Amino acid sequence: MINGNRILAVIPARGGSKAIKNKNITELAGRPLLQWTIEAAEKSKYIDRFVLSSDDPQIQMVAESLGCEVPFTRAAHLATDEASTIDVLLDALERVNGFDVVVLLQPTSPFRTAKDIDSCLELMIRHGAPAAVSLCAVQDHPALVFKFQNDKKITPFLSIPPNQSLRRQDLPAAFKLNGAVYIANIPWLIKNRTFTATESVGYIMPDSRSIDIDDTQDLSLARQLAQEITADQ
Repeated sequence: MINGNRILAVIPARGGSKAIKNKNITELAGRPLLQWTIEAAEKSKYIDRFVLSSDDPQIQMVAESLGCEVPFTRAAHLATDEASTIDVLLDALERVNGFDVVVLLQPTSPFRTAKDIDSCLELMIRHGAPAAVSLCAVQDHPALVFKFQNDKKITPFLSIPPNQSLRRQDLPAAFKLNGAVYIANIPWLIKNRTFTATESVGYIMPDSRSIDIDDTQDLSLARQLAQEITADQ
């Protein structure tokens, strides 16, 4: 609980991943990938309850063995490639009641810590914002990104003032969602169906904790980093 608000964390982990078989429970430094997120949720000083949303019995079994509640089984139509994360989350909120704020924690961001979760919550409360998201700095500034027209001529992907210098040191800092932490007041989220609005605030995380595992290359990088982390512990 924070500032009188009861906090629910939802961990979405469907089966049927394509790029990496059984991705959400694949091994990372001797632990199922899912375990990294469960441990972060468990160590948070503000999260009152954390639950799994999954359609997969094997993932559910692993989650329960690690101390995560599995109060329901996700419907098949919410476990497809086309199903949106917001719809999955709203389904969980219909099933688990009595909370004011929801925290979405994706297992594919294993290096997000309890401190990241708590700091993001504190930032949202401190600014009186309805939502907060975690971000990291972009590697390629959007001002330097172009697209092709039909005749192969290039045009800036974004509208840039004609007098804007394109030297990296002159460009304003730019950030992207890193997928690690999403937080929102529940009534606001139900109404707006997004975490990112003009009222939302952003919590900046370093690249080292912003790895989002989507494919085998990401997993290889994560395994290398996880070895370094466990060696230092």
